[in-house]
Amino acid sequence: MMEKVQLDSIDRKLLRVLQRRADISQAALAEEVGSSPASCWRRLKALEEAGVLGPTVRLLNPQAVGKTLDVVCQVRMKAHDVESRSAFESFIVGREEVMECLSMSGEWDYQIRVTVSDMAEYEDFLMRRLLAQPAVAHSASHFALKRIKSTTAIAV
Repeated sequence: MMEKVQLDSIDRKLLRVLQRRADISQAALAEEVGSSPASCWRRLKALEEAGVLGPTVRLLNPQAVGKTLDVVCQVRMKAHDVESRSAFESFIVGREEVMECLSMSGEWDYQIRVTVSDMAEYEDFLMRRLLAQPAVAHSASHFALKRIKSTTAIAV
């Protein structure tokens, strides 16, 4: 488990700005958080090395690229041994349509969020891919009617 990193007020400002605008220039970022460009750069490097900052990405609008169906799928496993779980998790990591996967407590073992273009694409994923996994016992699919909030920003 990763050790919690101590953040001061400037670190928190940096993180809030970068989560909204990852493409901001170093100079503009330094000005916005009230730091010198050199200090800002050192802080960013330290946050990267500490594992606080991951890769820089650009987020897509799923609708604009034809990915209009969001599905939350709950999965129950037949077996809970290390090999079965590892094989299932490796399968999930390799699937582009899986946006997120959580190992859960309670009735279901995993919850995955799948984004696809239509019901036919989801059916193919579910029937030919997911349920074909040897360790999967059952699944339940829940289809989103509307995306109310979608964020990747973490409150800091």
